[in-house]
Amino acid sequence: MDELDSAIVRELQRDARQSNRDIARKVGVAPSTCLERTRLLRERGVIRGYHADIAPSALNRGVQALVSVQVRPLSRTVIDTFKNSVAQLPEVLSVFVMAGSDDFVIHVSAQDNEHLHAFLVDRLAPRKEIVGFRTSIIFQNITKHDPAPLPPP
Repeated sequence: MDELDSAIVRELQRDARQSNRDIARKVGVAPSTCLERTRLLRERGVIRGYHADIAPSALNRGVQALVSVQVRPLSRTVIDTFKNSVAQLPEVLSVFVMAGSDDFVIHVSAQDNEHLHAFLVDRLAPRKEIVGFRTSIIFQNITKHDPAPLPPP
């Protein structure tokens, strides 16, 4: 990405609902140039989508947790199958494949602690490939929606 691409991405991160004309004005190019650059950024996979940031409580998701999971046997098939099947569960927000003592970290949300406990006992514990898991309740979090690019190594 060059400086113009980075400037367009920064503006979209700040507010993806602003018009192409407004973004072009802010980054100092013609609207047609901005539109073409944005299209190329989407085609290259730099821009993967546009999303609304919804409060979890508005979706009846009052409790969030990170669940660290160990699976066995540790094979590509087990990893891919577990990752894909767990990602389909309605309580699951994100699935991270990890290096280290945990094979996965799953970001989950539920209505309350009782429903979180039911998810853990009824959905995760019975799975044959899981040899252990531990849960950490999230009290608060801060998410950066506009991270700046880091310099190359």
